[in-house]
Amino acid sequence: MEKEKTIDVLNSLITINNDRIEGYETASKETEEQDLKTLFAQFILTSQKCKRELVNEVTKLGGQPSEGTKNTGKFFRVWMDVKAALTGKDRKMILESCEYGEDVAVNTYNKTLRDNSTDLSAEHQTLLNAQQSLIKADHDRVKSMRDSLVVQHS
Repeated sequence: MEKEKTIDVLNSLITINNDRIEGYETASKETEEQDLKTLFAQFILTSQKCKRELVNEVTKLGGQPSEGTKNTGKFFRVWMDVKAALTGKDRKMILESCEYGEDVAVNTYNKTLRDNSTDLSAEHQTLLNAQQSLIKADHDRVKSMRDSLVVQHS
Protein backbone atom coordinates (compact mmCIF):
# COMPACT_ATOMS: atom_id res chain seq x y z
CA MET A 1 0.00 0.00 0.00
CA GLU A 2 1.53 3.28 -1.17
CA LYS A 3 0.91 6.17 1.20
CA GLU A 4 0.78 8.73 -1.64
CA LYS A 5 -1.85 6.71 -3.51
CA THR A 6 -3.94 6.40 -0.34
CA ILE A 7 -3.72 10.16 0.18
CA ASP A 8 -4.83 10.75 -3.43
CA VAL A 9 -7.79 8.40 -3.01
CA LEU A 10 -8.89 10.05 0.24
CA ASN A 11 -8.41 13.53 -1.24
CA SER A 12 -10.66 12.67 -4.18
CA LEU A 13 -13.43 11.91 -1.68
CA ILE A 14 -12.73 15.14 0.21
CA THR A 15 -13.31 16.92 -3.11
CA ILE A 16 -16.63 15.12 -3.68
CA ASN A 17 -17.76 16.12 -0.19
CA ASN A 18 -16.63 19.72 -0.83
CA ASP A 19 -18.75 19.64 -4.00
CA ARG A 20 -21.78 18.43 -2.05
CA ILE A 21 -21.31 21.09 0.65
CA GLU A 22 -20.95 23.90 -1.87
CA GLY A 23 -23.81 22.62 -4.01
CA TYR A 24 -26.27 22.30 -1.15
CA GLU A 25 -25.23 25.68 0.30
CA THR A 26 -26.05 27.22 -3.08
CA ALA A 27 -29.31 25.29 -3.35
CA SER A 28 -30.34 26.32 0.16
CA LYS A 29 -29.85 30.00 -0.69
CA GLU A 30 -31.95 29.62 -3.83
CA THR A 31 -35.03 27.97 -2.30
CA GLU A 32 -37.68 29.44 -0.06
CA GLU A 33 -39.17 26.05 0.83
CA GLN A 34 -38.32 25.37 4.46
CA ASP A 35 -38.39 21.57 4.16
CA LEU A 36 -35.83 21.74 1.34
CA LYS A 37 -33.64 24.14 3.33
CA THR A 38 -33.76 21.63 6.22
CA LEU A 39 -32.97 18.71 3.91
CA PHE A 40 -30.05 20.56 2.30
CA ALA A 41 -28.71 21.53 5.75
CA GLN A 42 -28.76 17.86 6.80
CA PHE A 43 -26.91 16.85 3.63
CA ILE A 44 -24.30 19.55 4.30
CA LEU A 45 -23.82 18.10 7.80
CA THR A 46 -23.33 14.60 6.32
CA SER A 47 -20.58 15.85 4.01
CA GLN A 48 -18.95 17.99 6.70
CA LYS A 49 -18.73 14.90 8.92
CA CYS A 50 -17.29 12.79 6.08
CA LYS A 51 -14.85 15.54 5.14
CA ARG A 52 -13.61 15.93 8.74
CA GLU A 53 -12.95 12.20 8.97
CA LEU A 54 -11.14 12.15 5.61
CA VAL A 55 -9.05 15.22 6.46
CA ASN A 56 -8.01 13.50 9.71
CA GLU A 57 -6.87 10.42 7.80
CA VAL A 58 -4.96 12.40 5.16
CA THR A 59 -3.26 14.41 7.92
CA LYS A 60 -2.35 11.21 9.84
CA LEU A 61 -0.70 9.92 6.66
CA GLY A 62 1.33 13.12 6.41
CA GLY A 63 -0.56 14.43 3.40
CA GLN A 64 -2.07 17.79 2.52
CA PRO A 65 -5.90 17.58 2.56
CA SER A 66 -7.64 18.77 -0.59
CA GLU A 67 -9.24 22.19 -0.21
CA GLY A 68 -11.11 22.66 -3.44
CA THR A 69 -14.05 21.38 -5.38
CA LYS A 70 -14.20 19.71 -8.76
CA ASN A 71 -16.80 22.08 -10.18
CA THR A 72 -16.21 20.49 -13.55
CA GLY A 73 -18.12 17.92 -15.47
CA LYS A 74 -21.02 16.17 -13.85
CA PHE A 75 -21.16 18.01 -10.54
CA PHE A 76 -21.11 21.44 -12.13
CA ARG A 77 -24.00 20.48 -14.43
CA VAL A 78 -25.94 19.04 -11.48
CA TRP A 79 -25.77 22.26 -9.48
CA MET A 80 -26.63 24.37 -12.50
CA ASP A 81 -29.70 22.14 -12.98
CA VAL A 82 -30.60 22.54 -9.30
CA LYS A 83 -30.24 26.30 -9.56
CA ALA A 84 -32.41 26.44 -12.68
CA ALA A 85 -35.04 24.23 -11.04
CA LEU A 86 -35.03 26.43 -7.93
CA THR A 87 -35.39 29.54 -10.04
CA GLY A 88 -38.44 27.97 -11.68
CA LYS A 89 -39.65 26.70 -8.28
CA ASP A 90 -40.14 23.22 -9.82
CA ARG A 91 -39.94 20.93 -6.79
CA LYS A 92 -39.83 17.70 -8.80
CA MET A 93 -37.01 19.04 -10.99
CA ILE A 94 -35.10 20.21 -7.89
CA LEU A 95 -35.35 16.75 -6.33
CA GLU A 96 -34.44 15.01 -9.59
CA SER A 97 -31.34 17.18 -9.93
CA CYS A 98 -30.38 16.54 -6.30
CA GLU A 99 -30.89 12.81 -6.80
CA TYR A 100 -28.60 12.89 -9.81
CA GLY A 101 -25.94 14.65 -7.74
CA GLU A 102 -26.36 12.04 -5.03
CA ASP A 103 -25.98 9.29 -7.68
CA VAL A 104 -22.63 10.81 -8.64
CA ALA A 105 -21.48 10.90 -4.99
CA VAL A 106 -22.63 7.32 -4.24
CA ASN A 107 -21.07 6.03 -7.46
CA THR A 108 -17.80 7.80 -6.65
CA TYR A 109 -17.65 6.04 -3.27
CA ASN A 110 -18.58 2.68 -4.86
CA LYS A 111 -15.92 3.07 -7.57
CA THR A 112 -13.31 4.18 -5.03
CA LEU A 113 -13.97 1.18 -2.81
CA ARG A 114 -14.02 -1.22 -5.78
CA ASP A 115 -11.01 0.11 -7.69
CA ASN A 116 -8.69 1.14 -4.84
CA SER A 117 -8.97 -1.66 -2.30
CA THR A 118 -5.23 -2.36 -2.47
CA ASP A 119 -4.50 1.31 -1.68
CA LEU A 120 -6.73 1.40 1.40
CA SER A 121 -6.12 -0.16 4.78
CA ALA A 122 -8.91 -2.20 6.38
CA GLU A 123 -9.62 0.80 8.63
CA HIS A 124 -9.92 3.12 5.63
CA GLN A 125 -12.21 0.67 3.85
CA THR A 126 -14.42 0.48 6.95
CA LEU A 127 -14.52 4.28 7.20
CA LEU A 128 -15.38 4.70 3.50
CA ASN A 129 -18.07 2.03 3.66
CA ALA A 130 -19.67 3.86 6.60
CA GLN A 131 -19.50 7.18 4.73
CA GLN A 132 -20.91 5.60 1.59
CA SER A 133 -23.85 4.34 3.67
CA LEU A 134 -24.54 7.86 4.98
CA ILE A 135 -24.46 9.35 1.50
CA LYS A 136 -26.61 6.52 0.13
CA ALA A 137 -29.16 7.27 2.87
CA ASP A 138 -29.22 10.92 1.75
CA HIS A 139 -29.71 9.74 -1.84
CA ASP A 140 -32.58 7.51 -0.79
CA ARG A 141 -34.27 10.39 1.07
CA VAL A 142 -34.16 12.59 -2.04
CA LYS A 143 -35.44 9.72 -4.19
CA SER A 144 -38.26 9.00 -1.77
CA MET A 145 -39.30 12.67 -1.73
CA ARG A 146 -39.20 12.79 -5.52
CA ASP A 147 -41.16 9.53 -5.81
CA SER A 148 -43.84 10.81 -3.42
CA LEU A 149 -44.38 13.78 -5.75
CA VAL A 150 -44.88 11.43 -8.68
CA VAL A 151 -47.48 9.46 -6.69
CA GLN A 152 -49.29 12.65 -5.58
CA HIS A 153 -49.55 13.87 -9.16
CA SER A 154 -50.75 10.56 -10.59
